[in-house]
Amino acid sequence: MSKGVITTQSSCADDYDPGSLTCDEALRRLLAAVSPVDGIDHVTLRNSLGRVLAEDVVSNVNVPAYANSAMDGYAVRSGDLPVQDTVRLRIAGSSYAGKPCSATVQPGECVRITTGAILPQGADSVVIQEHVERLGDKIRVGGGHKAGDNVRAAGEDIAVGQTVLKTGRRLTPADLGLLASLGIGTVPVRRRLKVAFLSTGDELKPVGEQLAPGEIHDSNRHTLHAMLTRLGVEVADFGIVRDDRAATRAAFKGAARGRDAVISSGGVSVGEADFVKEILNEQGKMNFWKVAMKPGRPLTFGQLGDAVFFGLPGNPVSVMVTFYQFVQPALRKMMGEAPHAPLLLKAVTRSRLKKKPGRVEFQRAMLECDENGRLSVSTTGMQGSGILTSMSQANCFIILPMDSGNIEAGALVDVQPFDGLI
Repeated sequence: MSKGVITTQSSCADDYDPGSLTCDEALRRLLAAVSPVDGIDHVTLRNSLGRVLAEDVVSNVNVPAYANSAMDGYAVRSGDLPVQDTVRLRIAGSSYAGKPCSATVQPGECVRITTGAILPQGADSVVIQEHVERLGDKIRVGGGHKAGDNVRAAGEDIAVGQTVLKTGRRLTPADLGLLASLGIGTVPVRRRLKVAFLSTGDELKPVGEQLAPGEIHDSNRHTLHAMLTRLGVEVADFGIVRDDRAATRAAFKGAARGRDAVISSGGVSVGEADFVKEILNEQGKMNFWKVAMKPGRPLTFGQLGDAVFFGLPGNPVSVMVTFYQFVQPALRKMMGEAPHAPLLLKAVTRSRLKKKPGRVEFQRAMLECDENGRLSVSTTGMQGSGILTSMSQANCFIILPMDSGNIEAGALVDVQPFDGLI
């Protein structure tokens, strides 16, 4: 060995580590290793928002159930409508929403009708009220109208026997309205996922406690709790675990008991007090622990007892990036949700982006639309993995591929909006 030369190992400061998995391969392994949980809950319609549908919903009714008017006006027979000139039609009755007209429209007649009202027998079209002239008990109609105008056909939205929502759909407000229109009051959904989470580190203190020199407040458990809660899982907070083998061993064993997944933050690097990988191999198995990404390289994935285990880095931004890119897709599959790729957009960067080839970077940024409708994006300042304001002020990730170097302002970049991740 040459004098003055020090043998080094790969670290998170390196731009390239041959021992790291690519992001695509890490996600592939994650998703291949997890399966949807068993168990179905039957919940009321109003309690089903955000839950994952466990069975297809097939309609046993037509929506609308009957032909009805799409506008206020007059129900007519299309055969009475003139091609040119005008015609006079006698008003034979009225049809209101919830109060249909019992009369059958005869040749030369019409029925006053309001939006949503059942189309009376004999009529097949509606002429809106603004296009007629009222003459006492008659109307005068000109040309330019055709059969079927302003009529909603029975089953136009949903037909009997149609599959309206498929298994694996995360239910939205519109879905709940759709189910209500079918008269469905109870919904079969996947049971809630049970997830435990914890932080590791002697330097961590709960919010509200005084800090001694070298100590910091634990922010990771609060961001994890928020992200998990928004995802709709059943959470269990196992608090802060000290850098101690016995304490970590006991915490992991308790967290995995009866749970589908365990998430820890911190303790997955190569420090003398980092016991996560060691104890994971004791109580389960490790699939991988390094991903070629920034921030968040020391991401551990494996099995802890019967639970899936995610060991996230300790830095606050790394926790959020690795959660959104890897943990959340895996949990969504475990919840039975149908797979979907996050939304990716192209935008012009207003910032010069510093990067070296060797790993994918997730830079925090603000996506905006200018007065011409063009999307542009700029970073939220310093991009260190401990700078949580870079996430708080952002609404998207700029994703820079592995082989990318520096990007000059004005170039097109890939952008992943946070709203597309939720």
